[in-house]
Amino acid sequence: MPSVAQTMAETLIDQLAHLWAWLHTPPGRKLFRYSMVSVISTAVSFVVLGLVYGVLRLWTEVPSTVFANAVATFPSYWLNRNWAWGKTGRSHLMKEVVPFWIAAAAGIAFSMVGAAVARDINTTEHLGHLAGTILVLVANVLSFGVFWVLKLMLFNRLFHVTSVLEEIDERLEAEGTAEGAGVR
Repeated sequence: MPSVAQTMAETLIDQLAHLWAWLHTPPGRKLFRYSMVSVISTAVSFVVLGLVYGVLRLWTEVPSTVFANAVATFPSYWLNRNWAWGKTGRSHLMKEVVPFWIAAAAGIAFSMVGAAVARDINTTEHLGHLAGTILVLVANVLSFGVFWVLKLMLFNRLFHVTSVLEEIDERLEAEGTAEGAGVR
């Protein structure tokens, strides 16, 4: 009789194997690429914010955060459109550009709240510039992380998306049934 730990480990291994298989499907590749674009755009905003606020000291926390995230939105749009969703050619203003920038503006507004909180902590605690810069950078990353999760939860609720693992199980069961019946 297997132990609880062994059963949990086997379940985790099975789930990871299902996830790995799902990541090699078109929707899995799309979600992976979408996630990687988020990582890349977060890195761009992080570097730009570190430069304009931390190194060059061009503006205070909030304007620096707005600028950095606006700059990061351009590669985010291009990478999402071309790499994650596989679209080429001219962008459609009302179907693609405007909705994307509305979502980006909501994310920037959310990050402004994080920057304002960082500014208040920085002011209240009399932090030095290096500590304040680290705080602003962390606030920006956390703001976008929280916003990304909130969007995912909202979309999951709005579109009644099943969990990734449920979808993987259903797909693999259907493939197994089709292969067992000799269907290809």
